[in-house]
Amino acid sequence: MFIAFIQAKSLFLVIRQQSEISDMFKKLLIANRGEIALRIMRSAKEMGIQTVAVYSEADRLSPHVRYADEAVFIGPAASNQSYLVFDKIIDACKQTGAQAIHPGYGFLSENAAFARRVKQEGLILVGPSPEAMEIMGNKLSAKAAAKKYQIPMVPGTEEAIQDIAVAKLRAEEVGFPILIKAAAGGGGKGMRIVENTADFEEQMNLAVSEAISSFGDGAVFIERYVSSPRHIEIQVLGDTKGNIVHLFERECSVQRRHQKVVEEAPSAVLSPELRKTMGECAVNVAKSCNYVGAGTVEFILENNTDFYFLEMNTRLQVEHPVTEMITGIDLVKEQLKIADGQALSFSQEDLKINGHAIELRVYAEDPCNNFLPDIGTLSTYKIPQGLGVRVDDGFEQGMEIPIYYDPMIAKLVTHGKDREEAMQRMIRAIDEYQITGIETTLPFGKFVMQHEAFRSGNFDTHFVGKYFTPDKLQLFNEEEAMSAAYVMARIMEEAKSNTRIIVSENTTSNWKKNRTN
Repeated sequence: MFIAFIQAKSLFLVIRQQSEISDMFKKLLIANRGEIALRIMRSAKEMGIQTVAVYSEADRLSPHVRYADEAVFIGPAASNQSYLVFDKIIDACKQTGAQAIHPGYGFLSENAAFARRVKQEGLILVGPSPEAMEIMGNKLSAKAAAKKYQIPMVPGTEEAIQDIAVAKLRAEEVGFPILIKAAAGGGGKGMRIVENTADFEEQMNLAVSEAISSFGDGAVFIERYVSSPRHIEIQVLGDTKGNIVHLFERECSVQRRHQKVVEEAPSAVLSPELRKTMGECAVNVAKSCNYVGAGTVEFILENNTDFYFLEMNTRLQVEHPVTEMITGIDLVKEQLKIADGQALSFSQEDLKINGHAIELRVYAEDPCNNFLPDIGTLSTYKIPQGLGVRVDDGFEQGMEIPIYYDPMIAKLVTHGKDREEAMQRMIRAIDEYQITGIETTLPFGKFVMQHEAFRSGNFDTHFVGKYFTPDKLQLFNEEEAMSAAYVMARIMEEAKSNTRIIVSENTTSNWKKNRTN
């Protein structure tokens, strides 16, 4: 009788699970390209969700197009004629019957107007509400929302600068150097460091001009310039039931042109107490805008003790794999479940840090030429393999790197039981990664992994400016080549020596026996 009860209960759970899956949307359109499109499709496939790819003329032969269950052509290579056109994305959904859209990152992922259009069309957007996007999409409104929860802020203005004379006085109160920042956008655009009052007006005009040209919004504000900051971000997840958790931090301080190149989780300098405090602050920032989905709250860390709210990115981050590696949580699957209205299946107490993970963004850039894009053909392309190595990419050997989009080829991620093992595994993976035909950031990544400042954890966002110059990388590469040549010479010398010994001493070798028998 008891066994029959257990069997009936198990059958009930299976039927219930199947009904939950059957109620979920069946077809997902990924409004993106390359590695992130593939990464989303793989998780969707594991959940039994069909996928739809969209592609431009430049991406006809891309792996994400072949991998999807269906693919829809959406226009010329230029993104403003393809991936950024609302109507083409919506029409692709209608053509294929896709019920939901995952925007990935970049393109339309933080576009509130697109989010509203998706909702108006009766479709599901895998992401937060348009209102949350608008609040967090502007640094000033984000600060205003976060202030309600007493989140630490960098001293400065709480509103856009209108009067230069008043702004100068405020800057003097805050203390030079100060930072003038665009309220909209990111990536270092519309940002100026001002060392003294005499330069303030000129630098402000330059910041406003760049903000207008980059974002169509000239609003700027000022903050005290933190001279040696670390860039720490916290991954958050929120469901439609009001549950919000954080999945610990990522260290993103190795940057060029204010854009990340190396990320790791967890940070090498956060104490358990500081991690807990920053995580709670990140959850409160998410609460301040009723956040739903996956998002990232970014902070500046000063002196490894004091932290200040920077901004919130209302999307999946490029560096999300390092969080997945240390938590075992598939963030894309969680996004899809949340978009379907499901509650989080775990609590904050369920989450634990397992080991250490590092990500290197493999860009088609020349580190010896100021990291400028190096567009060309992947004459050789072979990825590393083995325990603890993950490669999220969207290219194959023989493909060209399009000039129209971000030049990232792949995300190389390693995981180890601790930071040392993750670093050593990254060095091994970089050595195994074979790319010819273009310059990449792989050599720079190895330079970082072997630099004492990084290995010790004693670095900040000025790592590149402090430690890296093209001649150092060239010298580093020459030393590597000489070392490799020396090792090869020794191997050849030993091989010849062993051969001579075998020939002279083994006068009745098996080879000879086989010849005479």
